[in-house]
Amino acid sequence: MLSETAKKYYSEQNRNCAEAMLLAANEEYGLGIDAEAVKLVGGFGGGMGCGRACGALCGGIAAIGKACIGEKAHSSPQARAYCAQFARAFVDTLGSDQCEELKATYMQDDVRCARAVELGAQVLEEVFGQIRSV
Repeated sequence: MLSETAKKYYSEQNRNCAEAMLLAANEEYGLGIDAEAVKLVGGFGGGMGCGRACGALCGGIAAIGKACIGEKAHSSPQARAYCAQFARAFVDTLGSDQCEELKATYMQDDVRCARAVELGAQVLEEVFGQIRSV
């Protein structure tokens, strides 16, 4: 289950929200992402370090891109549709896509934003269910 795997990376391996989402999707869906490539999303944690777009959302978008984009994004229209679907469902489920707003609801001293990462992973799992069925 993606949410459990994301929680493992976030809580047990002390990864940030973006890294946890991408690593979990990579493990669960065999995306073939190597450790060096995971560094590309590291800067998205904490809302890009300034409380903007949630890192869990950004990590999920990266996973969708890896799963759906062929040679380039412009020639992979399904990727755009899945990203939009994920972003909408993320906001519907968590209440926002902005880190600062989500922290006000989900941040706890002992577990950081683990619940937000878990919920985001549940949303991503639904989207990947559709991606995998195509």
